[in-house]
Amino acid sequence: MASRYPLNLPVELKQAAARLAKQQGISLNQFFLWSISEKVTELRTSVDDPDYPAVTYRRGAGGIPTPVIRGTGIRVETIVAANQRWGQTATELGREYDIPVEAVEEALAYYQTHREEIDTLMRIEQEIEARHG
Repeated sequence: MASRYPLNLPVELKQAAARLAKQQGISLNQFFLWSISEKVTELRTSVDDPDYPAVTYRRGAGGIPTPVIRGTGIRVETIVAANQRWGQTATELGREYDIPVEAVEEALAYYQTHREEIDTLMRIEQEIEARHG
């Protein structure tokens, strides 16, 4: 669920953000969402969540820190999407991605704790894909 927040920016900062958004091929709103998400993620992930040792962060192609299953390139959002969209169980996902079922279960539990962050990353990716589709 999204909420509105009025944002007062210095003119120069808004102009610079608009130029960068245009270079990226995204709207100014998407640019702000992406930038804020990246900063919040950076601050949150300066240390991995000790409750989820199987999950760590790495920078994706766009430079955005993304939670992945440790020791793999498999993003938590990939596991979540397969579980939600196609109804794949942790056992099926473990088999498909050749990772322990416990790691899949931990990724799904991580999502429950960090739902807003993962949903934002998934939404940004969908918006970028829709634009460049």
